[in-house]
Amino acid sequence: MQRLVLGVLAALGLALGQGDKLKACFIYVGPVGDAGWTYAHDVGRKKAEAALPWLETRYVESVPEAQVVPVIDRFVREGCRVIFATSFGYMDGVLEAAKKYPGVIFAHATGVKRAPNVATYMADFYQVYYLNGLAAGALSKTGKVGYVAAFPIPEVKRHINAFALGVRAVRPDAQVLVRWINAWYDPAKAREATEALLAQGADVFAFTEDTPTVIQTAARKGAYSFGHYTPMLKFALDHVVSGQIVHWEVIYIDFLKKVKEGVYTPKNLENVDYFWLLQHGAVEMGADYGVPINPKHVPLLKAAQMSVEGKKVPVYDRIMSLLGAMKRPNPTFDPFTGPIKDRKGVVRIPAGRKATLNELLTMEWAAPGVVGDWPGEPR
Repeated sequence: MQRLVLGVLAALGLALGQGDKLKACFIYVGPVGDAGWTYAHDVGRKKAEAALPWLETRYVESVPEAQVVPVIDRFVREGCRVIFATSFGYMDGVLEAAKKYPGVIFAHATGVKRAPNVATYMADFYQVYYLNGLAAGALSKTGKVGYVAAFPIPEVKRHINAFALGVRAVRPDAQVLVRWINAWYDPAKAREATEALLAQGADVFAFTEDTPTVIQTAARKGAYSFGHYTPMLKFALDHVVSGQIVHWEVIYIDFLKKVKEGVYTPKNLENVDYFWLLQHGAVEMGADYGVPINPKHVPLLKAAQMSVEGKKVPVYDRIMSLLGAMKRPNPTFDPFTGPIKDRKGVVRIPAGRKATLNELLTMEWAAPGVVGDWPGEPR
């Protein structure tokens, strides 16, 4: 009888007693050992479980995006009250399952569609990409910066554009050469794309792929690189300059506390969207935790100059100044502040205005200096 009552309570999404654990379950698109996206989510899961004594977690790794619903079915049978789906391609499956299980709370990473029991969340890197773009522009000798990209979705395009704007702020004639591999996790394709970009003259690299393959391949040719999602300095001590580091636990802890407290229920999540940035502590610029820039490369960035409002300033100083400005509770700088035109010369963000959240989430245009195919580019 008690099991039946508890089952009904869970199905209705009602708060459990203080002695009961909240079971949260995670669906990963890649393996937890990828050193990138999935590994970072799993670190966040573990940190949340360590911080919240009333939390119990489970996960399934390497779930193809088309197979998310059967995994959700299994999690619900196992009593999961909160389900985190951690890939953009899970979106339609999550929405389908949410209708099927109206008493379960869902949160979809990088998603743009919500429902009464589906929230969305993102710890976004566009600010950090701009800063790393400044460094990349300063360090490139050829003026060609390589970018190995996963899928042509707005999230990845937003990051490439922010990076390119940073590169061109230092070196207005530079190019960001983009190669799409159409995979989140594929070391072989990442290696092939990096080698092709090296052959085109790229001498600095950034990427969206869930392994350190780009870094390792570039380092063998002496090229600089920027890590992605987790600290990647250890993979190329002399060549990693900085990177984008995520702290998913900041979002997970906040979200799960609100579920525990009854603030979030299966009936009020339609407008819950986390888009957390530097000022929230959800992301960090760094070659390693607490190391914004690899000390080996600081002298080069201090020696490099860029123009800011008609004055020459060291690139390193500009990076650190803007990093501080964007960490403030009310940031005083944003990379997507107009006037900004796309690579075809069309004004995308007017002068004096910052891009709206919707514009960031639906970005399809390519920034000036971006070279290569750009599926979905507006005409």
